[in-house]
Amino acid sequence: MKILVCISKTPDTTAKIAFIDNNTKFAADGVQWILNPYDEWYALVRAIELKEADPSTVIHLITVGAADVEPIIRKALALGGDEAIRINADSHDSYYVAAQIAEIAKQGAYDLLFTGKETIDYNGSSVGGMLAELLDLPYISLATKFDIADGYAIVNREIEGGEETDKVQLPVVVSCQKGVAEQRIPNMKGIMGARSKPLKVLEPAAIDALTSIISFTLPPAKAGVKLVPADNPEELVRLLHEEAKVI
Repeated sequence: MKILVCISKTPDTTAKIAFIDNNTKFAADGVQWILNPYDEWYALVRAIELKEADPSTVIHLITVGAADVEPIIRKALALGGDEAIRINADSHDSYYVAAQIAEIAKQGAYDLLFTGKETIDYNGSSVGGMLAELLDLPYISLATKFDIADGYAIVNREIEGGEETDKVQLPVVVSCQKGVAEQRIPNMKGIMGARSKPLKVLEPAAIDALTSIISFTLPPAKAGVKLVPADNPEELVRLLHEEAKVI
């Protein structure tokens, strides 16, 4: 079985967010970059678990990014990827990213394509669905459990108010979230081995992005907290009605 795991670079959750060039670009200086947790902890680790159950499985990693993403790729290889592909382009347009990955996936004859449910910087949750459409494959999102039996994927996923179980024939695109696997950290053997694993750098296909960033804005500063004595419910009602305007 061949698995393609889509990975991406994101700022650490503790990074201080700022913008430059008239609020059109993210200020990257001093930011600690990490492997997107949904890609790492769930999509990649579940692929590794499948390989542990069937050693003939091959795991390819793919990302769209500039050369500065390569340390992130090496970490993913250290966790358990067999080889990686970096498409040499820097874009935040979801369609562009999905289309670039699709161009490579079409050539790879993959049985399974994993993504994280979203990236923690843009929270778009759109690349997986676009990728499936471009490849004309079924798509299951928000997987909390994933198994394979007799050429079919058995997937539990969250839905509004509950959970459903889906059965779909491979190949399929699946986005993964908490529950589908348990977080791992690379061991020393994996870290040393990652240095020699293949990392292919490919130039992007001629695909036009559909969106562009006009500007970024930070959330407004939070107002101070007003404390209302427990014996004065009338004042609480007044504040909720006149100031918060929620009743």
